Amino acid sequence: MRRTTRATRVTRAAVATALAAALGLTTLGVTNATTAEARTSTPGALVTDGCLQSVPEPGETEPVDICWTLFQPAGATPERPVPLVFQSHGWGGSRWTESGQALRFTRHGYGVLSFDQRGFGESGGHAHVENPDLEGHDVRALVKLVSELPWVIQDRKGDPRIGAIGGSYGGGYQFLMAFEEIRATGRQVVDALVPQITWHDLEESLAPEGVVRTEWALALSAGSLPSDALPPNVYKALVEGAATGTWPDGSVPGTEDMVTFMEKNGPKWQVAQGARLDVPVLIGQGTTDTLFPLEQALTNWKVALTREARKRSIFTAYNGGHALPAVLPAGVSVSSDPCAEKLSGGDFTDLTLAFLDRALKGAKKKVRGYGRFHVATPESGCVTTRSIKRRLELPVGTVATTAAAGGPIAFEVAEGPLTVAGGSHLTALATTIGADARAFYGLAIGTSPADATLVQNNVLPFRAALPLVGEEVRIELPAVGVEVPEGQSLFLLASPISDTFVGMSSRTPGVVLLEDTVLHTAGRLG
Repeated sequence: MRRTTRATRVTRAAVATALAAALGLTTLGVTNATTAEARTSTPGALVTDGCLQSVPEPGETEPVDICWTLFQPAGATPERPVPLVFQSHGWGGSRWTESGQALRFTRHGYGVLSFDQRGFGESGGHAHVENPDLEGHDVRALVKLVSELPWVIQDRKGDPRIGAIGGSYGGGYQFLMAFEEIRATGRQVVDALVPQITWHDLEESLAPEGVVRTEWALALSAGSLPSDALPPNVYKALVEGAATGTWPDGSVPGTEDMVTFMEKNGPKWQVAQGARLDVPVLIGQGTTDTLFPLEQALTNWKVALTREARKRSIFTAYNGGHALPAVLPAGVSVSSDPCAEKLSGGDFTDLTLAFLDRALKGAKKKVRGYGRFHVATPESGCVTTRSIKRRLELPVGTVATTAAAGGPIAFEVAEGPLTVAGGSHLTALATTIGADARAFYGLAIGTSPADATLVQNNVLPFRAALPLVGEEVRIELPAVGVEVPEGQSLFLLASPISDTFVGMSSRTPGVVLLEDTVLHTAGRLG
């Protein structure tokens, strides 16, 4: 079993006494075998490091250490308790350990608990990618730890006043923690979430239509190597998928079954069990994100939150995220967060603090835009809309592309002015020639087909395992935010290849023909 030995490890009893003194406790519950030590006192916060013991790895008996750093803001006492914010890292990262990293939150009157997720940093075990049976126990143990801190507001016994922040893998733990507390207690223990650039359905993110996002499968594998984070079979499966072009499902003898492994790993599974979150959520997603595209967050908004929760929540999208250069087909290179500036007058952390003040402290609303979608455009504008329903239908006609080889082709859809904010899909009659035919589609803008570029770097695959002849199909397109000005047009870009899905094109040369094609989009003319 992979474990980390800390040079500063002291006995459980001695550390419990030190933590109790540091945090102003008369007694300290150690039912999770918590170890900790007060490390640093600064004008901004008292910093304490520790580890607790969580469930063993599958097939093993020894508990796994989950290590954390706690930041207690100045002035937080049992007489003047404060809310606490959880924070955790992205894939391959580690927790905050320095007071300066949490300073904007502690100065704002929040305690912060940052932790190394299973398989990363100083924590033990392997990363099972937010599995309820493993990482679910980890986050519940951390919530229990916080429920024993007298300087944190407690809404009831075992129910601390808590929010959560973090991006990517650090967004995945937030949904897991909130859903697992509901499952374990029957209550909404987590009071507010701020997930950034994270997923709804991990399998769909990594391999839409079973077509592997090659660059990201390899990048995630590489990111796990320094800490030996991934179980060996998962590492093997990611490499296998990148090499073969097909997501491993165990159907071929000797291959791994990633479908089963990732069945529970995300909000999709929790929602399928009937769970919904009834707390405020500030979503921040990347419009140019090619790993967890915008539609992943839109789906979380639509199905993971109750109707009442959406009224108290905010959806924002910025230019950024897990972004790789879009060369073929050509996209844009822009990094900006105009919607956070529009809503809060500052950056995303400013927006987060204003949102948490409302959700955790009951403060007056400092920002507008609750219950709405705010999506960045490539020109660093911010489109705000109340609805992302795909009410606009635009005929495209015949869309033909070669398979396996060739260049992108742009097909004009509509002249500007035109605004699109949200998801889109195509309906068409499809005919394909060739084995396992694949093509990639996305929305583009330009003055002509010759200069049309992807709106925000993303394409999604269409795949026909067997030849089709005039069959009705629905093809999902990447969600975007764009304002097409007068003098330019919206295009549908069709390509036989994509650098995000490098090596994932059709298995044999052929053709993908779409007839009577219609674009269904969340947009408006004029």
